[in-house]
Amino acid sequence: MSTTLPSSLTIATRKSRLALWQAEHIQQRLKALGHTVSLLGMSTTGDQILDRSLSKVGGKGLFVKELETALLQGQAHLAVHSLKDVPMELPEGFVLACVTERGNPYDAFVSHHYAQLDDLPQGAVVGTSSLRRQVILQHLRPDLKIEPLRGNIDTRLRKLDEGQFDAIILAAAGLERLGLHDRIRCLFTPEQMLPAAGQGALGLEVRTQESALIATLQALAHPPTWLATAAERAVSRALGGSCSVPLAAHAVWSEDNSGSLWLRAIWGDPEGRQPLLEADIRGPVQHIEQADQLGQQVAQMLLDAGAKRTALPA
Repeated sequence: MSTTLPSSLTIATRKSRLALWQAEHIQQRLKALGHTVSLLGMSTTGDQILDRSLSKVGGKGLFVKELETALLQGQAHLAVHSLKDVPMELPEGFVLACVTERGNPYDAFVSHHYAQLDDLPQGAVVGTSSLRRQVILQHLRPDLKIEPLRGNIDTRLRKLDEGQFDAIILAAAGLERLGLHDRIRCLFTPEQMLPAAGQGALGLEVRTQESALIATLQALAHPPTWLATAAERAVSRALGGSCSVPLAAHAVWSEDNSGSLWLRAIWGDPEGRQPLLEADIRGPVQHIEQADQLGQQVAQMLLDAGAKRTALPA
């Protein structure tokens, strides 16, 4: 257990423009607290394999394993992740030390010629490699042709600009963080397309033994976001949520400040043989254990309705 904070902190991050923005955002917040902070840019396996969907090559862990190795070897002290990309079970010896305030959690419709999904002509080509988005799109518009779309935000937008797609679906938070608000034609409502667990939030990962660093990072934490995303991730964890499972989970706080969380989830059959299954629940949440229980309850409701649990990836 390390009870001494290093004199200088190093953040491990992917090298994509969005990942660097996120790491620099955390860097500036830590600097504002008086810390000396540098970045260690890394290329992950998930960044390098672009010709296959994540569900076929190992899932979300491909974006974090190299960063965890840097932490393990002492090259860096913390890693900054898009929380939706963080596996539901971290390897032994690692912990999410902090979840920061969530940005825009919703999905964005991006197109040159069409203002919204309903405007797309029959047979239009829509790009996304998210199974969650695919099954919801197929539910909303079964006539569309959905094609895989991998790569960072700039790569995906370039493919749209080249005319490979009539529209693409991206996380709104990423576009907004990079100042690309003008590329968003419209946002999907959660009733149309429920977000992925953790979407829009950042998670800071450290080694479990770094007690001084964990305590320091609490200054960056946003408890309402942490509790809401904990409930979302509990749904996914209970169902073996990974890139191979079309699963959405999103929680919002009640507007009356009663401390009640409304958690919704959608499960889709990867083979398309079952209709979308939906479940939701409201309950008081004041700590992580309650958030986890709420997520497990929603997961059980989906299982009772016919959802299938899958094994978490190793």
